[in-house]
Order: sequence, then C-alpha cells, then structure tokens
Amino acid sequence: MCYGDSLTWGSLPVESGIPTVRYGDCDRWTGVLADQLGDGYEVLEEGLNGRTTNLDDPIDPRLNGARHLATAIATHMPLDLVVIMLGTNDAKAYFERSPLDIVTGIAALLGIVSASAGGGGTVYAAPHALLVAPPPLAPITNAWLAELFKGGREKTQALGKLYAELAAFVGIPFFDAGVVLSTGGTDGVHFSKENNVTLGVALAAIVPLVLEGVPSVEV
Repeated sequence: MCYGDSLTWGSLPVESGIPTVRYGDCDRWTGVLADQLGDGYEVLEEGLNGRTTNLDDPIDPRLNGARHLATAIATHMPLDLVVIMLGTNDAKAYFERSPLDIVTGIAALLGIVSASAGGGGTVYAAPHALLVAPPPLAPITNAWLAELFKGGREKTQALGKLYAELAAFVGIPFFDAGVVLSTGGTDGVHFSKENNVTLGVALAAIVPLVLEGVPSVEV
C-alpha cells in the first residue's frame, strides 16, 4: 500500500495550482511500480491531495494522515508493505513547522504501522514500512502557491537527510526520491509524467529487496 498525498494521488500540475485532474492509472508512479513489479504483486493506492503527516489542516479536516492510516491498513489487510511518502504539505507556511517537526510527524506514522497488527480483529501481522522522502519543492511561480509554501523549499531540501537518519534509527528501509528526480511539474509542487516514471522504476528495484527481508535498504 502506497500512502501519500497528491504526489501519490497523481495530481496533474497546472500553473494556477487548481483545478486539476489526475494522471491516468498507468502514468502515476504507483501504476508504473505495479507494471514494473509484474505478476505476483498488488499495489494499492492511498493518496489524498493535501494530506499531512499528523497535522489537522484548518482548510480541510480530512487531511491529517495520522487519523486515517490505521483505518487504511485495516481496510486492506493483509498487507506486506506500507510505502509512506509524505511531508511536503507539512512545509506550508501556516503550519510553521521546522524540518525536525515534519520528521516527528513521520515518526508518528511509522509507529502506527508498527502497531497495526491484528487490525480489524484479524490475525494478520503488521506490515513492513518503507519510508520515502519526497523530492524538494522546485521554484514556484504562482503567487498564491508561492505564499502558501513560503520557506517550504528550504524545509523540503532538508528532509532527505533527516528521513534517512530517522529510518536508520528505527531500523527500516529508506529511499530518497530527491536522489533520482527533481520536482518537474509546471507548478513547482507536483510531478511531471517523467517524474512518475522515474520514481516508479526506482521503487520497483527496491520493493522486492524489502520484502525479501533485506534489513537496511538505502539509495
């Protein structure tokens, strides 16, 4: 299960920010991942535009990722792996979060995954977790988006290193998407079609290793 925000939902970037539509199934990185993995794997999407790690957003009460994660895991049990890629929306100016605050939110999500055994009254074990750091924001030209994410580029540039340190501390695999791609959407926030392909292919090389029990995978 891939748990994320609009980067996972597949928002098509537009210079005005909204309204937008969604990339097609095969064009989203989750679809690319499923295609690359092939038979024997099922990739489930749990992406939501605007989702945070563990923050209540005053604009929309549905966006707190920590409030929905346990439900999503229980819904899809049994699960082998939860891929978490969140943090970009935590960098919005009105949250006033530091990079360390954002990573603390990620730590809360990882705790939910590890505590999910037996969800919904089942016998299933908790899934493994793979932490993915989203790539840093690119320069934003739209005036409102730029104000919304004021200071966000610098915050997201710091996340890769901190996510890696957290993953090493708790002993889970980690992948830094910023190593293989830069945010290429026209709005500076979302993925281009090429970004989706790059991330899907990269994760397809890592997921089997994680499921085979490699204790520490970092790229």
